[in-house]
Amino acid sequence: MRVIVWGINYAPEITGIAPHNVALCEFLQRAGHDVEMVSTFAYYPAWRKSARDQHLLYRTDQINGVRVHRCWHFVPARVSSWKRIMHEATFALTSTIRVLLLKRPAAAWFVTRLKSAPFIFHVQDLQPDAAVGLGMLRQGWFTRALYWLEAFAYKHARRVSGISEEIVNAFRRKGVPEDKLILYPNSVALPQETEMPAAGGFRQKHGFLAGDFLAIYAGNLGVKQGLEVLLDAAESLRPDQRIQIVLCGDGAERATLADKVRSRQLTNVSMLPLQFGVDYQELLVDADVSVITQQTGSGNAFFPSKVLVTLAHFSPVVTVADEGSALARAVAAGGFGVNVAPGQPQELARVLSDLANKREKLRDWGRAGRAYVQQFEQSYVVEKFLAQLHGLIAKDER
Repeated sequence: MRVIVWGINYAPEITGIAPHNVALCEFLQRAGHDVEMVSTFAYYPAWRKSARDQHLLYRTDQINGVRVHRCWHFVPARVSSWKRIMHEATFALTSTIRVLLLKRPAAAWFVTRLKSAPFIFHVQDLQPDAAVGLGMLRQGWFTRALYWLEAFAYKHARRVSGISEEIVNAFRRKGVPEDKLILYPNSVALPQETEMPAAGGFRQKHGFLAGDFLAIYAGNLGVKQGLEVLLDAAESLRPDQRIQIVLCGDGAERATLADKVRSRQLTNVSMLPLQFGVDYQELLVDADVSVITQQTGSGNAFFPSKVLVTLAHFSPVVTVADEGSALARAVAAGGFGVNVAPGQPQELARVLSDLANKREKLRDWGRAGRAYVQQFEQSYVVEKFLAQLHGLIAKDER
């Protein structure tokens, strides 16, 4: 089977959507399929290309046996709603041209009409819904145009897939027929306990003491994450509690957050770079709780993929999300943490203070999280999706 995966994020990016695109492409490649990736030059989560990529229009890389066709796109130094739209529109333009020059692909509607190939429209984030819910875009002619484009893609895709039941239910409300719908959740490679690093490595490298209670946020420092609630909560924590809030990552809001930490003299907040590979595993092992936040209004528009790798390392979580969101519902279903409503920093501080004295509860949550995440084991999830691809091809050949 020949498959072209078409998406804006891929390796060497290590956060967000990229690892899941990598998992799909490399799984297909190992299974003997002819797979290529059409993507951008790496930019996320720093929102900055490397110097060597700045002025390139196209390049093809070979990564673990997968051909990766990179296309120029606009990357704004400061992200806004309109700049984000230009960012994605330029990728759509340059990548469409690139795809048209490849062999017969499975991509999007315009190309498939020319190349006679089916395409699956896979959704990680319901971006128009998220932008409206977060107040980044106002209802008007432009949002109507975005929803029209979204509906057009749903109508002409052979299948429409989403990463959570909540997103699939949103497709139903938007009128996508039931026989088109596929649940294709993000997946995770589950490390064995013997493969995990020993405790203490992250603390030693960054000067944290064994008795410090570490509440760690790791990943994208962006608008959707609503991270200022962590700074507000830090102001309510007493120094004698030895609770440290740690922000490890990069993104559009990093400089703003760093300025606020300094101006507010938050000595119990540390900001560290994005952690990679073993360093990231050491972070998860040493975190007393992993904090995962969403700004109010995000709703079911997206589900943070970092949840899976966090749970895979037995890390309990404290989430900040709307009560009806996919994230809050997962916490309740899996019993691996506690959710706090957005805009409640004092409640968040109270929860952290309480958990600092309940280490056994945290261990129970860690074990519950590892059990919950088994259903998202990478081979199981991707093999199931691959079987659906085979079924689609077989139907075309009849």
